[in-house]
Amino acid sequence: MAEAGPRKPRSIVSREPQQTRRWADWLLDRAFRILIWVSRLLPYRARVPALGALVEHVLGPLAGYRRRAIHQLQFIWPNMSEPEARRIASAVLNNTGRTLIENYDTQSLLSRAKDWPLHGTGLDALDKARAAGRPILLITGHFGNYEAGRAALVRRGFEPGGLYRPLKNAYANAHYVATMQSFGGPVFPRGRDGLKNLVRFIRGGGQAVMLIDQFYQGGEALDFLGQPALTSLSAAELALKYDALLVPFYATRQASGLDFEIEVEAPIPHTDPRTMTQALTDSLAKRIKAQPEQWFWVHRRWKPDWVRGQRARKAARQAQSAANASDQQSPGN
Repeated sequence: MAEAGPRKPRSIVSREPQQTRRWADWLLDRAFRILIWVSRLLPYRARVPALGALVEHVLGPLAGYRRRAIHQLQFIWPNMSEPEARRIASAVLNNTGRTLIENYDTQSLLSRAKDWPLHGTGLDALDKARAAGRPILLITGHFGNYEAGRAALVRRGFEPGGLYRPLKNAYANAHYVATMQSFGGPVFPRGRDGLKNLVRFIRGGGQAVMLIDQFYQGGEALDFLGQPALTSLSAAELALKYDALLVPFYATRQASGLDFEIEVEAPIPHTDPRTMTQALTDSLAKRIKAQPEQWFWVHRRWKPDWVRGQRARKAARQAQSAANASDQQSPGN
């Protein structure tokens, strides 16, 4: 047997980038925590606009978020002028900064929520479903501040949980999750285990908040603001399977910049997952058209290359299925 040569330090080579990333994630998380801590030294009325201005004028542009928001605005509305796109993008970043600091001060948000108007054609149905122990799925998007809407529902006696997308930075994710949990109601990470636990929670008559406006690789290409966007049908599928009330709701930031109006729309009728999800998407699109400054245009929502690829793959599968069916029906088989 030949003598084995010296073992190559593969593990060291492969771990170095991972260790570097861990250190970078840790440093970013520390910086973020310090920013939150310093901000919370300010009175609420000063800290919220201060974080809005910081993200609008410094952090957002440095991260490329303003440029991305402008690009997506002009993708949806090609005739929009550059100054108008820049104005909306700046307002989006300001709203993002305000939302960020609001959500890291749960008690202040809950305290202020008692004075916010909560109304809408679906509110009576919501109360009746809760009284009957019927599962409730509250559907919204990255519009205004959806956690403000959740806070208002908590003040009304609801205990909405939710499904969230874990942050890539594990250190930041830890306090991100803790903040969401502090509102009351469990939260579940997106993925097989999280969805399984969410299903168990809903099946027991729970209430959950779900967002409908994130790119979903395995989703259906639905119309969103005039362009196809891959969208998850899971909320509608869960509503049908567990007879859950499916209700769009929104928290719209008011002129003060500190308060919200929460509206619960009429429940979506149970038909089929695609039709129901399109109705939810249309509901959000209507809000965005009216107040584009309040939606998170930084999201890479459409990804047209992905949509074209998915459609091509779907067409190929359908063609193959038709060819297989034809072969099985031919006289020689």
